[in-house]
Amino acid sequence: MKLLLKILLPVLMLAVMAGLTVKLVKSKEELKPQPRVETLPLVEARAVKAGVHRFQILSQGEIRARTEINLVAEVPGKIVSVSSNFTAGGFFEDGEVLARLDSRDFEVAVAQAEAALAQGRVRLDREKAEALVARREWESLGRGEANPLLLREPQLAEAEALMAAAEANLRKAKLDLSRCEIRAPFGGRVREKMADIGQFVGLGSPLGRVYAVDFAEVRLPIPLSDLEFIDLPLNGEAGAGVGVKLTARVGGVRRSWRGELLGTEGTVHQRTRMVSAIARVDDPYARSRAAGHEPLPVGMFVEAVIEGREMSDLFRVPRSAFRGEDTLLAVDTMDRLRFRTVDVVRRVDDSVLIRSGLEEGDRVCVSLLDGPVDGMSVRVRETDVAQ
Repeated sequence: MKLLLKILLPVLMLAVMAGLTVKLVKSKEELKPQPRVETLPLVEARAVKAGVHRFQILSQGEIRARTEINLVAEVPGKIVSVSSNFTAGGFFEDGEVLARLDSRDFEVAVAQAEAALAQGRVRLDREKAEALVARREWESLGRGEANPLLLREPQLAEAEALMAAAEANLRKAKLDLSRCEIRAPFGGRVREKMADIGQFVGLGSPLGRVYAVDFAEVRLPIPLSDLEFIDLPLNGEAGAGVGVKLTARVGGVRRSWRGELLGTEGTVHQRTRMVSAIARVDDPYARSRAAGHEPLPVGMFVEAVIEGREMSDLFRVPRSAFRGEDTLLAVDTMDRLRFRTVDVVRRVDDSVLIRSGLEEGDRVCVSLLDGPVDGMSVRVRETDVAQ
């Protein structure tokens, strides 16, 4: 019995599996071909609109004094006094005496020159009187043409020359006396003090270095390609009131100053191929109440934004729409991609300003596509108008 079950059980299982297989084959549904569905790429398109744009030129430079000189002794002598403002960093007014030299020797020279001038004046007056008497005596004799020596003409000329020399010596003595007072030819600030009270200085010895503070200058390098966007002459003439904004971080706070471009240096730097514009800031140390700004020290490094020209009928397009230097991707009215060659005026931040090559209301594709083809159909999602 057990042997019979061992034989019949596998046969029965094979019969059941065969029956199930036949049933599954008969119940299989016939597969029908499905239509092919094409998925068009989705792109973001932005309509463009012409507008007005004022250009700004970025630059940077170092604040410099408009005038900086060395104070030197014009006469030798010992320094007998100095001003309290004559110290590094001190401010002084125009005409202020910064230091005085011992003037006693020069006062004596002035007195001697005055005495010599008085003697010369007496001699000249005497020679004039004697010449007048000699001429009258000769005329009373009536003997014709007189000898110049008899009329004392050479003696009179000598007296006049000595008088002129005495006057010149007096002027020189007074000038040397005035040079004992050391003054700067402008109001300003002391950068460096090189001599002090009690020191003997010779002719031409440096006493200090000073600079003017009525206004400061900064040289701003500008690429030649940017000059078309600024009303700035290259012939050395004054600028047409072009404004410039200077900024710098001072003590962790960003501060700003207003200035004005004076013009350009008129030469192109051979290495950088740039031209330097000169900007001026009035009262950089804000010494007057009308200054209205924080002090702008000489030597500070600043960033500059120069106000440029205003141009109309320009299209502002995102950089992402470009597929080359002057080629961008547009979307036509049939939602197909088209390559456009445009006239680029300037690239500003993330945008590009275009003069021609687009029309009002044209749509530009700002999405990044792999291998775009001219005429390719796309699905379009409209965004805000670019201007």
